[in-house]
Amino acid sequence: MSRLRRMPRQQQPARPARRRSYDQFCATARALDSVGDRWTLLIVRELLAGPRRYTDLHADLPGVSTDVLASRLKDMEQGGLAVRRRLPPPAAAAVYELTERGRGLLPVLAALDRWGAPVLGERRPTDAVRAHWFALPLLRALDRLTHGGVVEVRLAEGEFHIRTGAEAGGGDAYGYGPADRPDACLVLDAEVVLELGRGGCTLAEAVEEGRAKVLGEGPLADELRGGGHPGA
Repeated sequence: MSRLRRMPRQQQPARPARRRSYDQFCATARALDSVGDRWTLLIVRELLAGPRRYTDLHADLPGVSTDVLASRLKDMEQGGLAVRRRLPPPAAAAVYELTERGRGLLPVLAALDRWGAPVLGERRPTDAVRAHWFALPLLRALDRLTHGGVVEVRLAEGEFHIRTGAEAGGGDAYGYGPADRPDACLVLDAEVVLELGRGGCTLAEAVEEGRAKVLGEGPLADELRGGGHPGA
């Protein structure tokens, strides 16, 4: 008796996965179609500091799986929020960076940071922390600076830098690590940064009380010593 061979089924071309949508004619719903998935806004937070390699993003987003991170980045590319490009030699590494539309989410992240500040409370033993995560509350505290420049911020958790005035326009609002040529340096604790962001004190008060120190000379450093307010 002959043995029948099972013929393989003809494979159908894979259909592109349809992204979930609220299917509502509402700008808020459309926005959440793009950034409402878990981890997406935190990826935006990371990329607001400039182009990043996939491995660096994964290292600074503790808890995200490689599959989810890759999926979110792909969705962000398709949605016009981010692009992937290769750096020229000698780096020759692929990085992700925000588009102009992606950078437009900075006020959204700043508003979420302000809204979440009152319930942040004390740091839990399981909480991860990165120095540049304190950039958003500090940007909010210094949003009235009139002098443009780069401020290097030194915390016990590490260093980052923020751009003020004209330096902040059209580019990255903040960056990882120390600045190449900062116009001023701000040395303080993370707790003081959070208090500044909540409006619990001014930078001038923190400097006067010895809880913050401004290093450097020039108009930006002088304005920082005045608390970030012209004429203070």
